[in-house]
This record gives sequence, structure tokens and C-alpha cells, in this order.
Amino acid sequence: MAINTSVLPDQPAGWSAANRRAINQLLQSVGNCSAGYDPARKPYAVFDWDNTCIMNDTEESLLLYQADNLLFKLTPAEFAEVLRQGVPEGVFHPDYTNLDGQPVAMAELAADIDEAYAWLYAHCAALGGTQPLAELRASPQFQNFRAKFYYLYGALCDTYPMEVGYKWIIYFYKNFTPAELQAMVADSIAYNLAESLHQAAIPSSEQQPGRAGRVAPVHFYGMRVHAEIVALMATLRANGIDVYVSTASIDDVVRVFATNPLYGYNIPAENVLGLKLEMADGKYTNVYKKDWHFNWGPGKTIGIRNVFVAQKGYGPALVFGDSDGDAWMMKDFADTRLGVIINRLHAGVIGQNSLQAATTLGQPDARFLLQGRDEHTGCFNADERTLKYGQTEVRLLA
Repeated sequence: MAINTSVLPDQPAGWSAANRRAINQLLQSVGNCSAGYDPARKPYAVFDWDNTCIMNDTEESLLLYQADNLLFKLTPAEFAEVLRQGVPEGVFHPDYTNLDGQPVAMAELAADIDEAYAWLYAHCAALGGTQPLAELRASPQFQNFRAKFYYLYGALCDTYPMEVGYKWIIYFYKNFTPAELQAMVADSIAYNLAESLHQAAIPSSEQQPGRAGRVAPVHFYGMRVHAEIVALMATLRANGIDVYVSTASIDDVVRVFATNPLYGYNIPAENVLGLKLEMADGKYTNVYKKDWHFNWGPGKTIGIRNVFVAQKGYGPALVFGDSDGDAWMMKDFADTRLGVIINRLHAGVIGQNSLQAATTLGQPDARFLLQGRDEHTGCFNADERTLKYGQTEVRLLA
């Protein structure tokens, strides 16, 4: 029996009933079965990537994978430079204390990380020393490096504008070629897809508390493919609707996941829009690309206007996202029929969009939709409400 490509398939079954109806209505009104469809003016959809197309975050998982395996191409002097690049001096947000409840300052934390990295650089074969990494994992230096490096990323994101932390994370790709970066990303994706979904602390050394004291940042391990998004992207293309990704990660990291046929998204590499670094001699530098916008929040609207609208002459018909990084691109284009929010129970600007979605839930003219998921499984749950990790009751709003 032929498949009706003008509607979403019934399987996978994780869409809420109202969302399935709304998406099918959009497919029938703008897709290639609609009366006004023009193949020379194809409608298009824009998806955020992390925590929208997948469960959890490709680039943040990569950061810990880099630290866990000491996958850096930086001398201690280069590392110290990148570590401080674009980071203000001073004490972090009050939530970022050490395990003794004392405030943590950038100067002390960076000095501890420098000291640990220099020791590992001199000793570990992964960085040019002679000892296997496996023999050093229990060392205070490795424990401090891993915990404090990851802690710093969270402190940056929660203390300063997102541009500080999101650019900082990509500067550590300095001296990688694109092929080397993509190989590391592919390994990280495979590792994290095989890992169970769980949250766990990363404690620094008890023996060597250092200048900043002991810390224990929490990481959400594992990633999952959202099968409903995979099926939707295929259905959109079958209906003559192009599919693009707009990410606040560097574009080359997300391309590894989004373009690999193994995962089913099948996004053309050129359809991924994200952050960019300047290149030198075929390698990434720690210089953000000149005149390139910061592709987060209002910057995603700028990116869509400067790239997609500049090419096509019109905005997206459908936009997907999960956070404030996506809230503006969901609401800034007159051509957008639906903004679909993967419901992470966030406040902020995305919370305003979510409240509007909740107010108009099930209505045929709803501008925003909420799609829930179960964070214990990483799967959509056929509901607008989400079950947060570690909780037992689903909720609709933050």
C-alpha cells in the first residue's frame, strides 16, 4: 500500500495528537499537494539542533569527551591563552561556589587548570608525554583538570552573556583540521549514544584542592536521536519543503551528526548554519570569523535573514527549538506558520512562547506548539507535557 506522504506517519508515535494535527495541516496547506505550491519558491523549515533534533547537546558532550581523553592540540602556553580568551576577570555567579561554599574566581580556577594541564602535557602520551592516559586517570592532576575545566564552562554560561561561553568552547579546536575535528566528533557521538542517560557529578581532587578549592560540576551523560524529528524531516522533504539547521554550536560539529546517513536526518552539509572560526593553513584558529554573527537568540534571526532569506526572499514556514537561543527565530518572521517548542520547561523568552502555546493548546490556529518528552528515556511522550530527569510528574510549563 502506498504511503501518504502528505501527512506525518503514525510511527514513531511520540507526537502529541494536537501537534500531529497541526503539522499535518501545515503540510497540506504549504506542501507540494497544496493549490498554491510553487517549486521555484519552495517553503522551508529551520530546526535548532541540540535538545531539539536530539536529546542533550553535541558540543557540550564533546567538551567533556575532549577533556576525558585529553584531545587537545595546544601547548601549555596556547592552552592558557585560550582558557582566558574573552573571559572577564572576577568572581562567578553566586551559584558557582566550591564544595566549601566559597565563591570561585576566574584567576584562581584558571591557575588550577593551567597547573593540571601542564603536568598532564609533560606526562601523558595523549599530549606528547610517555605515560598512557589510563595510568593517569586516578591522578589528582587529571581529576582537577577534568572537573575544573568542565566547571568553568558552566560558570561562564551562567555568569555572562551566552556569547562568552559558546565562543569559548570552540576556541579549543585550535590547530585541528576539519577532518581531525570531525573524526573526534564522530567518536564522541558514538560514545554518547551508547551511554545511558544519567546525571552525575565530576569531582575534583580531594588531595589537591588548589587555589579555587574542590568543585563537582554535574554532567548529563548520553545522547539520543529523536526518531520523530527524523521522520518529520523525511516527510517535509517528501512534501517539497526544504530542511535547514540553525545551531549555536560551530557548524562543523553539528554537520557530523546531521549529515551522517547512519542517524537518518540526512541534512545537506551546506544546510547547517552555525558558529564559525577563522582558518589558517587548513586548521582552525582561536579567532572568531570576522563579520560573522553570533548564531544564538536574536543572532539566529540575523543568520536566517542574512543567509536563507537573502537566498530565497522569504522566511521559514516552520521553526523548531527548545530554548532562549531559538525563541526569536520562532517569532520574528511573518512567513512562519508554526513554532514548535521541544518542552524543556524553560522560562525566559522561550517561556513566553511556551505560555502562548499552552493558552492556545489544541486550537487550529495556534502559532506555537509544545512537544513534551521523557528525559529519562530521551523520547517524545505523545504529550505537550515533559517529565524532567529525576522527577516523577509531568509538567506543562516552568
